[in-house]
Amino acid sequence: MSASSLACGSTLPIASPAVTRAKPAHPRRGRRGSDLLACVASNGLDKRMELRTKRVYDDPAPADGFRVLVDRLWPRGLSKERAALDLWAKDVAPSTELRKAFHHDGLSWDDFAEAYRAELGGAARGAVEALRAELGTHEVVTLLHAVHDDAHNHALVLREILAP
Repeated sequence: MSASSLACGSTLPIASPAVTRAKPAHPRRGRRGSDLLACVASNGLDKRMELRTKRVYDDPAPADGFRVLVDRLWPRGLSKERAALDLWAKDVAPSTELRKAFHHDGLSWDDFAEAYRAELGGAARGAVEALRAELGTHEVVTLLHAVHDDAHNHALVLREILAP
């Protein structure tokens, strides 16, 4: 699925098995920095949304905005309270087979990213569209992952797909 296949202003149903809601565990105040800006529509008016990525093990911050875990598996040793999630979107995470091929079998980053984009445009397309609709109502969104490598992880690919 290309990042531009869903135009700003499109509306999609939010009810989907693709997302699991979590209760907010910390207040939302202010915003700093910008990883990527995405255009989204809110009540017919365009606004800017910051899409960030962060390790779920890092301390939550008010500047994180709406916190979304994008891993299929729950991070080891992390309590729900410590994670401070607003949403767990496990259906947009890489498949188990792809995750294992990348982390354990030596699949290159470029091959992983290409295969993950194909998954997001195929079987996970509905989950991506539901997530995009949910995120469109927030000014700041942080995609959380458990991967050690901040330069090579699926949250970066997903961020690219969610942006127009």
